[in-house]
Amino acid sequence: MKKMLLALVSIALTATVSIAAETQLDKAAKDDIARHRAMAAAHEAAAKCLEAGNKDEVCEKELQASCKGLAIGKFCGMKHEH
Repeated sequence: MKKMLLALVSIALTATVSIAAETQLDKAAKDDIARHRAMAAAHEAAAKCLEAGNKDEVCEKELQASCKGLAIGKFCGMKHEH
């Protein structure tokens, strides 16, 4: 399931880059894209943290620190079932 989610995020990022390359974007759109990429990187780091065998609480604290000021809520803009 995690691999499928990672694949979907990769596809979404690739599509975003492709679309962005074809259109002229204003500053607000560019800033939004940068925030999404930063959130994606924070989530990737959290996934790697969990893969390394760290406790969920440790990885969640790192995620929260990485996402401070980027997203709404303590789950960096995403919440899923555990």
